Amino acid sequence: MKAGQASTYALRVLQCLGGVGSFTDWATFEKDFWAEFFPIDPAKSTALALHNKEQYGQEKQTLDKYIDFFRALVEQAAYPNGLQLYLTFQDGLHPALMERIDNLAEGRPDDEQIASWYK
Repeated sequence: MKAGQASTYALRVLQCLGGVGSFTDWATFEKDFWAEFFPIDPAKSTALALHNKEQYGQEKQTLDKYIDFFRALVEQAAYPNGLQLYLTFQDGLHPALMERIDNLAEGRPDDEQIASWYK
């Protein structure tokens, strides 16, 4: 539990909840753990993540990694294809890359076809 969501959970338990002693029994810990790592509606949770650029944005990832991660989120969320999907994808791109794309005279990906942005 040293990285990612597991690290955040461990810190919350240890610092905010008062440590492992804050769970009265195994069942209480298990219920909290399941609520944190296995949401009731994963598609809804993923769709909500697509509305928070900090959770899905390119940042320092390579473009290929960003595309793979974004596509996985879209598939998991059953997000519909269309303008909103294109805008969400574009919003997550690194600003310098998006500026270069905006300045293309030719070869700019089609705003109506998200697949053209994945190439």
